[in-house]
Amino acid sequence: MPLRDRLRALPTFPRPGLPGLDVGAAPATPHELFTTWLDDAIDAGVLAPHAVVLSTADAAGNVRARTVILKDVTSDGWWFASRSSGPKGRDLEANPHAAMTFLWPVLGRQVRVTGTVSVADPATSRADFLARPDLSRAAGLVNRQSEPLGSLAEYDAAFAAALDAVTADPGLVAPDWTAFALAPTEVEFWQASDEGPHVRLLYRQGDTDWTTGLLWP
Repeated sequence: MPLRDRLRALPTFPRPGLPGLDVGAAPATPHELFTTWLDDAIDAGVLAPHAVVLSTADAAGNVRARTVILKDVTSDGWWFASRSSGPKGRDLEANPHAAMTFLWPVLGRQVRVTGTVSVADPATSRADFLARPDLSRAAGLVNRQSEPLGSLAEYDAAFAAALDAVTADPGLVAPDWTAFALAPTEVEFWQASDEGPHVRLLYRQGDTDWTTGLLWP
């Protein structure tokens, strides 16, 4: 069977039984609705519900996307962390506009968060790094993210040295480890339905509060 036909035959969401989106009962801020939806994804057993595609662009408009882990949601925004010297950090330094996309297929839900990224203070970035397990700290300490790699053995040696370092010094922090917060100007909640079109609810940041409106599917 041609790939096109195989792709068309694949199921998208488990129907029937998808949850709904009561637009009339939507909370005042997208932060509240997002937290509810994230809790729903956790309760539904979604694998890595906090995984999110982060899209950035450099000063020339070249777009990159990768999956990162959501660290928190506060009034400051949606939090993630990385090395400031890596591709993400360089893109955001040149162009702070970014977008996040969450997808929870088992619930037929998608959330799109668009806004401007800011850098946290050093104490917050340090605390984020120290909260990581030793293996993750060691990976974060290897300071050559996305550079060409000659062999897996080369990386294994660098990782082993980094793991020895973080094991010997529990307070060791990668010098350019940075916590970032994406402060949204728009947050869209996308809900598939058992029958009929999906529902799209868009929050927009106004001068003093959030406004909501529907989008055509």
